[in-house]
Amino acid sequence: MARLEGKVCVITGAASGIGAESARLFTEEGARVVGVDLVEGAEGELAIQADVTDEDQVREVYERTAKEMGRIDVLFNNAGINPTDDGSVTETSLESWQRVQDVNVKSVFLCCKHGIPQLLKAGGGSVINTASFVALMGAATSQGSYTASKGAVLSLSRELGVQFAREGVRVNALCPGPVNTPLLQELFAKDQVQANRRLVHLPMGRFAEVGEIAKAALFLASDDSTYVNASTFTVDGGLSGAYVTPE
Repeated sequence: MARLEGKVCVITGAASGIGAESARLFTEEGARVVGVDLVEGAEGELAIQADVTDEDQVREVYERTAKEMGRIDVLFNNAGINPTDDGSVTETSLESWQRVQDVNVKSVFLCCKHGIPQLLKAGGGSVINTASFVALMGAATSQGSYTASKGAVLSLSRELGVQFAREGVRVNALCPGPVNTPLLQELFAKDQVQANRRLVHLPMGRFAEVGEIAKAALFLASDDSTYVNASTFTVDGGLSGAYVTPE
């Protein structure tokens, strides 16, 4: 039997990378997927173009989904950015800092604020918030706002998991290591030194593929993980257990 048969799943950042791959995988596993993204082309049965930093637009996403799909069972709050102008705390502009916080943290807050009530109406469900391994350890290259934002997502996920546990809603933070996405490819195309600095810490000698992270999200979304809650679900190929790996 499909692992998400009949479940309605809302995935943000669903036009590319982890979000798009997760939307495809969830659909294969029987879910009715609503893909949300700032740009056109989100994967899913229903694609909604929306700015997840805008509360009115986020509210409309969940109201429309509930109306058209009848219920919501899973929130995968995955949208995020990691821009190249986010660097050392002594050099990053306030505008750049705040832009990252808005997309990476504010959006998760808004999606939980307006999405969790829909899960409660359905009798419970699963919330997956994309954090990062950098929420657990310092990054090899300076990206202060991104690192801070993912730490905030991790902490918020824990608190929400505790708050809503007895109402049937599980909330977990998915913490990938570096993933071979267009975002990472663009970053490393501009700075090979950064790419090499990150790779030296990876025991497996490679970045994760989006499908590997999507499968972790599938586990958290499905009933296979009914006793996994308020957790830090780390999928980093051993990075957080390594110092510097031999070549």
